[in-house]
Amino acid sequence: MEKDRTILIVDDQEINRVILAEGFRDNYNIIEAENGSQAVEVIDSGRKISAVLLDLIMPEMDGISVLRHMNKTGSISRIPVFIVTAATEKDSRELLMTAYDLGAVDVISKPFFMNFLKCRIGNVVELYRHREDLEALVEEKVNRLEIINKSMVEALANIIEFRDCESGEHVKRISGLTKILMTEVTRMYPEYYLSKEEIDKIATASILHDVGKIAIPDNILNKPGRLTKEEFEIMKLHTVKGCEILANIPNLIDEDIYNYSYDICRHHHERWDGRGYPDGIKGDEISIWAQAVAIVDVYDALISPRVYKAAYEHEVAVNMIYNGECGTFNPKVLEAFNNAIGKSEKKSF
Repeated sequence: MEKDRTILIVDDQEINRVILAEGFRDNYNIIEAENGSQAVEVIDSGRKISAVLLDLIMPEMDGISVLRHMNKTGSISRIPVFIVTAATEKDSRELLMTAYDLGAVDVISKPFFMNFLKCRIGNVVELYRHREDLEALVEEKVNRLEIINKSMVEALANIIEFRDCESGEHVKRISGLTKILMTEVTRMYPEYYLSKEEIDKIATASILHDVGKIAIPDNILNKPGRLTKEEFEIMKLHTVKGCEILANIPNLIDEDIYNYSYDICRHHHERWDGRGYPDGIKGDEISIWAQAVAIVDVYDALISPRVYKAAYEHEVAVNMIYNGECGTFNPKVLEAFNNAIGKSEKKSF
């Protein structure tokens, strides 16, 4: 075993510290503490500790207090603690049970049998090291999977760019705007609360809101003039066509992102009063994330130049949304939209 690991020995009796230190010195770096306060200082210093050999009865700060502190800071989950004791009385047994309840992994009884003791502690230290390596590996895999998921979603969305010259940058802006608005919605309204992780997934999922435009004919998708009634009915199909596309890739991306994507793709043109499409649902029948994407989609479409129109100024676009010229929206989401705009120095997202 390489001497790259450290044992913290905590005991108010110097003789006990000396015996334990000499027994482990060949394989470990040794730090000694004569009371709980010194031990906590070492543990909280950020130094990597492989194990703590902890006496329970000490002046200034006892072992139980050290364990409680380690529980509070979370260090008990990554540092194995062995209780050092010589007592066998009833009160001491109850103290040991308290120590076990607080996360101690084993008891070292006096007198010390060093060969046996080194094996016991060494096995636990190795177990914790392997667990830590496994956790790091899992975290790395999760992070890589998140990157792959986002890359795949962006790749799918970028396919639209070859069909619709506006959509490439549009979908990227929608993702950013959705994250800002959803963060404000959940801050203002507890009934719509979502965690940061969920909001991040929703922002990624929003990239695919218009993926169904792949199935819309070029002469309609890029028509420079106003669509006829028949052409608009075909354009509206991009919501359900997008869901058909997504239905073929459920195992390629994160399950949550897939579910958010499917719902947003289908419902980002629904309206609060039920006059949207394709399902005509209304109010909070529409998911809060689809409601948020609906507003930012309209806003970005208004302030961006399109083949059939010039870009509107920010103030004009906002007034159009508030005046109901683009359909009705949840008043709470509109208020969050207004607050998000107000927090920006440029008075826009």
